[in-house]
Amino acid sequence: MSGGDRDALGRWGEDQTAAYLEARGYTVVCRRYRTRFGEIDLIAENGAFLAFVEVKLRRRGGMVSGREAVDGRKQARLRQTAELYLSEHPTEKQPRFDVAEVCTSGGGPGGLEIIYLENAF
Repeated sequence: MSGGDRDALGRWGEDQTAAYLEARGYTVVCRRYRTRFGEIDLIAENGAFLAFVEVKLRRRGGMVSGREAVDGRKQARLRQTAELYLSEHPTEKQPRFDVAEVCTSGGGPGGLEIIYLENAF
């Protein structure tokens, strides 16, 4: 799979997760926030929380789940990136790190499942 295909699939997974969050009362305030430390896929807020969301797209039955792919090194990069975001965008909301595992069997909307883990780390 080429880099362009992976990027398009990643955007599709982020779009699915954004729709999932919006249906649950969140507002997506930023997509693909990038710094020298890394990237946060989605930043969304509701009445109480500012969620930094890592989206992992996986085929059902794969060897490694999306949540397992967010290892200690990735978590550290996400924390650094979130700290920079918060320094640029102060908020009274409680920050939180979530992981969205977008599982697909490759067969249309019926083959889509989002496993959303609030406060994942």
